[in-house]
Amino acid sequence: MNTITLPLTNVRCMRCVNKIRDAISLLPAIQLIDINTEQLTVSTESPLPSLFDTITALGYQVGYHYQLPISGLSCGRCVAKIEQALSERHDIAHFNISKQLADVSGSISKQALTDLIIGLGYQVVTSQIQYHYNFTLTGLSCGKCVAKLTTVLTQDNIDIITIDKNNLSVTTSLTADDIITIVTTTGYQAALTTEDQAPDVTNNPIAPEPEPEPEPIIASQGTATQLLLSGLTCASCVASVEKAIKAVEGVDSVNVNLAERTALIYGQASLQAVITAIENAGYGAEQSEDDQTRRIRQQQQNQQTFKTHIRNATVSLALGVPLMAWGIFGGSMVIDSTTSQISWGVIGLITLALLVTAGKDFYINSWKAFLHHRATMDTLVALGTGAAWLFSMAVVIAPDLFPLAARHVYFEASAMIIGLITIGHALEARARSRTSKALERLIDLQPQTAIVVENGQETEQPLSAVVAGMTLRLKPGAKVAVDGSVIDGNSYLDESMLTGEPLAVHKKIGDHVRAGTINQQGSLLFKAEHIGTDTMLARIIQLVRQAQSSKPALARLADTISSIFVPSVMIIAILTAMAWFYFGPQPASVYMLVAATTVLIIACPCALGLATPMSVTVGVGRAAELGILIKDAEAMQQAAGIDTVVLDKTGTLTEGKPQVVDYKIYNTLTREQLVQLAASLEQSSEHPLANAIVQSAQQQQLDLYPHSDFMTYSGLGVSGTVDQQQLLLGNAKFMNQNNIKITHAETDFDFIANQGATPVYLAQNGLLAGIIGISDPLRKDSFSAVKRMQKMGLNVVMLTGDSIKTAQVIAAKLGITDVVADVLPDGKAAQITLLQQQGKRVAMVGDGINDAPALALAEVGIAMGSGTDVAIESAQFTLMRHSLHGVADALELSKATLRNIKENLFGAFIYNTLGIPIAAGVLFPLTGTLLSPVIAGAAMALSSITVVSNANRLRLFKPSQQHQEK
Repeated sequence: MNTITLPLTNVRCMRCVNKIRDAISLLPAIQLIDINTEQLTVSTESPLPSLFDTITALGYQVGYHYQLPISGLSCGRCVAKIEQALSERHDIAHFNISKQLADVSGSISKQALTDLIIGLGYQVVTSQIQYHYNFTLTGLSCGKCVAKLTTVLTQDNIDIITIDKNNLSVTTSLTADDIITIVTTTGYQAALTTEDQAPDVTNNPIAPEPEPEPEPIIASQGTATQLLLSGLTCASCVASVEKAIKAVEGVDSVNVNLAERTALIYGQASLQAVITAIENAGYGAEQSEDDQTRRIRQQQQNQQTFKTHIRNATVSLALGVPLMAWGIFGGSMVIDSTTSQISWGVIGLITLALLVTAGKDFYINSWKAFLHHRATMDTLVALGTGAAWLFSMAVVIAPDLFPLAARHVYFEASAMIIGLITIGHALEARARSRTSKALERLIDLQPQTAIVVENGQETEQPLSAVVAGMTLRLKPGAKVAVDGSVIDGNSYLDESMLTGEPLAVHKKIGDHVRAGTINQQGSLLFKAEHIGTDTMLARIIQLVRQAQSSKPALARLADTISSIFVPSVMIIAILTAMAWFYFGPQPASVYMLVAATTVLIIACPCALGLATPMSVTVGVGRAAELGILIKDAEAMQQAAGIDTVVLDKTGTLTEGKPQVVDYKIYNTLTREQLVQLAASLEQSSEHPLANAIVQSAQQQQLDLYPHSDFMTYSGLGVSGTVDQQQLLLGNAKFMNQNNIKITHAETDFDFIANQGATPVYLAQNGLLAGIIGISDPLRKDSFSAVKRMQKMGLNVVMLTGDSIKTAQVIAAKLGITDVVADVLPDGKAAQITLLQQQGKRVAMVGDGINDAPALALAEVGIAMGSGTDVAIESAQFTLMRHSLHGVADALELSKATLRNIKENLFGAFIYNTLGIPIAAGVLFPLTGTLLSPVIAGAAMALSSITVVSNANRLRLFKPSQQHQEK
């Protein structure tokens, strides 16, 4: 018994359902399993015609109905051949075959029917009319969504022109509703934005002109607003601000960066509502409209913060150091007379003035935190210094209430703690201002003026006055103001700050120029195309800023710990105080105060909160300097654990500019006629190999014929009619599927493949006409880059849809032993999955739409910057320069950054793990002394400075090898 599910049409109500159920119950050998108004499921051993006829007689339709145009049938014998094959199928109910049309109904899928006809040696013809649609997409939130939709849309009758998270442009024979249905079924939404346009396929073809080097595409990362924050002191503050912002309606996600004191907010929330929420949480927030204003404001904040901290630290230490020196060198700090009571009372009032001036921020912030039911670093400092001052003033005011041994004052502790912590904040602010140097250098690349050419007159105008379409003059030594295309002149431009490529790039008419690059010599006229936030430089800055604000898993762990750390410390301090009070030696009150205060001071989680964001900020900035754009910090953590690198061949290991290098002919055609026919067939294709054939015909000045019945078979080849001749162009698998004999050409095939070229078969009217050898030269640094990755202990795999023989030749030249070839576009992701199932942690490197699913599926996707938008959307890393050394650089830098993060977190955890017990007095039985609160304050400040300084070491990171071929 076979169980099949069939769609139903025109079944509107349960009465219709019951009619069908009753009719089916009368049919022998058919058992009804389930039925509703949309479909039915039956189990049957009999052919389908009786079921279809019964339901059709009731006025309903069942199953699938196809009318497929077919070609290649020359006589009644061909028709009978197809009819015989269809009659043997149990999933076909009715069929009517002519030499031009196959009319079939049943449970068979369209693809299965198409494969059956093709397998018999005939062709299924798609409509000659191709429609161009533009859609607006919604519901796609990331590159993986784009890759998922791309995979679904990768069909023979759909040609994707562009696709990203917001837009889709396709050429297809399907209707717009068909495309929308496909998108909706995948889980997203699509809306048609333009009317369909049907290109006239009978127009005389025009040979395509060579295109300039593709401009690297930096995919948009979505809507994000950055706010400058004030009042943040530790990781607990970060958690509080993030919680407040997430509570605002319209906020999708938020990343708060303690190192930069910024918040990056995604979503459509009201900016004022977000700022109000932050202020209500006890912090400050403001927005800067552009990068230059933001940068100036951040510098002002850092300078003002540094000056304030230095001033407060100076005042605090000016009081605390003499008091501490007095105690160290034998001065009495015990209240034992009226004179000492008065003198220390005056000092106590001076200390109070210090606490409400230099130390006021600690108390104000701790009070705000208390009002919002949270505890922060300021809470610990305020409790510690406040307890020391209150105890000392109580001793001054009523010394008789305390035993003589407990009449010790600790005003110097309050002053010194405020001074040491504040000077630590000052040094931290100074070091923190260096973490975004890479981003600042990118911002510095943007000139503030441009030379506009209008009516033959050149005038220097502010950058804000430049609009798309203007003609601009670029003089020697000047920076490019906006993105555009050269319309006159030629010169060499230094693009090293954007791409990391040290060599200047020659620019001529038609080439792209990018904002921020520097003209070395010559004068250029170029047309402005992308301005403001649309320039590549602006998008790079935005991408770097977003990555610097993102958090890897380690950071989220640290944030979770920090959120409960401060309350835990307060509990530990209370328990410590109780233990000393009840079980400690006399004077118990003194020991209790010293131990509890020291625990509060030494446990401040500054270092813990700064450990990750400082390293991420510096690491992402350094990556940008090397021409590596990183989407988020999570990708860096993933990249640090990579053990396998999978490299796409075309456009990644090779230049992506294939050329025809050889011909083999097996009939009466000349070489020119062979290329002419192949180019005429391929003139509408976007495949790189097709472009190579068309360009070869153009170079030989060959006229191209119109073509018809053109069909593309993904990963196999193309077919069509040219000059009344049936042509097939593709690989060996495609020839075998169409019963084209190629055994006599195997020697020539092997010869071409052994040269590292790709052999492409051309069949004419059912017979092999020739082979065209197409070679794509290797990138000049592919060999050294592969060797470098292998020296790093990485398993390098080459993944390609090319023939195994060609792939092995290329792999041998590069020293790659692991080769996966003959892979269809939808099989690349499966190969990544296979490697992952073997326990490998995979980085996929690619540049095309067909690489997108694999890029999204790998632990880390690395896109070549000159690749397609969808590939870059799907990848976590984008290489701005055209060099595979960028892959090794990215992995090395990721490992260095993760190692730096771990060093910081280890130091912060060890500091608190050891510091708190020592502060609580675990060494007292051995040493007989307690750790001074002053020493605890100095240690806390030193821990923060150590973390910041260690993170800044990443600025000195250098790749293990120069990117120059020896």
